[in-house]
Amino acid sequence: MMAVLFAITFIVSSIFPFTSAKAAEPITINAGAAIIIEESTGTVLYGKNIDEKLPIASMAKVMTEYLVLEAVKEGKISWDQTYKPSEYVYKISQNRSLSNVPLRLDGSYNVKELYEAMAIYSANGAAIALSEIIAGSEKAFVKMMNDKAKELGLTNYEFVNATGLENKDLAGMHPEGTDVNAESKLSARDMALLSQRLIQDYPEVLETASIPRKTFREGTDDATEMPNWNWMLPELVFGYEGVDGLKTGSTSSAGSCFTATATKNGMRVISVVMDAQGNGGDVKDSRFPETEKMLDYAFNNFSVKEVFPANYQIDKQSTIPVVKGKEDTVSIHTKDAVTLVVKKGEEDAYKPAFEIDQDQLSKAGELTAPVKKDHVVGKMTIKYEGEGQALTNIKSDTLSQVDLVTKETVEKANWFVLSMRGIGGFFGGLWGTVSDTVKGWF
Repeated sequence: MMAVLFAITFIVSSIFPFTSAKAAEPITINAGAAIIIEESTGTVLYGKNIDEKLPIASMAKVMTEYLVLEAVKEGKISWDQTYKPSEYVYKISQNRSLSNVPLRLDGSYNVKELYEAMAIYSANGAAIALSEIIAGSEKAFVKMMNDKAKELGLTNYEFVNATGLENKDLAGMHPEGTDVNAESKLSARDMALLSQRLIQDYPEVLETASIPRKTFREGTDDATEMPNWNWMLPELVFGYEGVDGLKTGSTSSAGSCFTATATKNGMRVISVVMDAQGNGGDVKDSRFPETEKMLDYAFNNFSVKEVFPANYQIDKQSTIPVVKGKEDTVSIHTKDAVTLVVKKGEEDAYKPAFEIDQDQLSKAGELTAPVKKDHVVGKMTIKYEGEGQALTNIKSDTLSQVDLVTKETVEKANWFVLSMRGIGGFFGGLWGTVSDTVKGWF
C-alpha cells in the first residue's frame, strides 16, 4: 500500500512540480527597498518593500527641486535673482567632504547657478541657499517640503532639511525644531510618486538633470568642476540608453540610493533603489547595476498600449432607458481611451465592465429627461483576467477606469406628447384588460 501511495505521489509531483511553491520573483534586486513604475500611468512594474519609510539621503533634493521650479513658475523667484550666502550656507559649502561648490561669504550668486549646482552635482550649500531664497530660512522651507508632500499625496515621509544630509553633518546648524540625529525619510513608493509629479509638473527638470558635467563659475578663480553623480547617463561610466535623470543619494545610514528615469520605445519609467547592496566592488556603485536590472526588466517585458478606444461601447449595454424624453433611450460610451501598461503576451487579458451610477436612475432603472450630451452616468472599469498577477497603480490597487457619458442629448418631451403617451398607455392597459377578459370567455 505504501509503495502505491509513493508511486502516486511521485507521479503527481512530476506532472505538477510547482503547485505548492511560491511564484518566483521576476528579478532579484539587492537593496533595502526598490520600485519601478511606468511614468504616465503610475503602474507599478516591480516592487520590493515599497512602503517602509527609509533614509533617502540626497534624493530629498527632488523635493527641493520641485519647490524651486514651482516658485519660479509662480513668479515668487526668478532665475537671475541674486543671493549673498548666509554664515550657515558659507560654512556648509566649504566642507568638501560633502558634495559642494565652495561659496564666498561676500559672493553673489544667482538662482540658476545654485539650482544647477544642486541638480547636477548635488551641492549641499547651494540647496540650503535655495531654501533661504524661497522661504527665508531652512526651517520654514522644511515646513514647505512636508506640506507639499501631503498635497502631492505622499503618505510615508519626513523631511528634516533641504539637502537630505544627516542633521549631524550640519555642524550644529540643522533647522530649528528638528533633532540632531534626524534625517529625511521616504518610502520607495513615495519617492517614485514624488519623482513622477516632478517630471510631469516640471518636465524641464530633465534638461538640467541630464547634463553629464558642467563647470561652476567657469572662467573665474572659483571655477569648480561638477561631474554628474548619475553615472547612468549615456555618456558616463554606467551609461544606459535613454537615462536622463534623476537623483542619487548616499549617507552612512541611507546607504547607496538612486532614483532614475529613462525612456525607450515611447515609454518612460521611474525606478528607485534604496540601500543598494554591492556584489563585490564599491557599495556606492551598486545602485547602478541594481537599477540596470530594473530598467532591463521594464523595457523588455512591458509596453504602453491603448487597450480600448475613446467612444467604446459594450454590446447590449450601450443604452439606458429615458423617461419623459423625446426619445425613450440614450446611447452611452466611454469619454476617453483606456491606456494601460501591458505585459508581453497579455494584450487580451483585460476585459471592460460598465458600472452605471444607480443614484441617477429611477426605481425602474431610467434616466429622467432632459439629459445632456456628455453627461457622466458611470464608469468603465477594467478587469485583469490573465494567468499572472494583475498590475496595480502607485496610488491604489485598481486598474484604470474612465467615465461613461451620454452620446447625445435627449430633450424633455412637451406636455402634449407626454399627455398622448399617458392616454396611449391608459388605452393600451385597458385594451389589455379587455383582451384578457375576452380570452377568459373562451
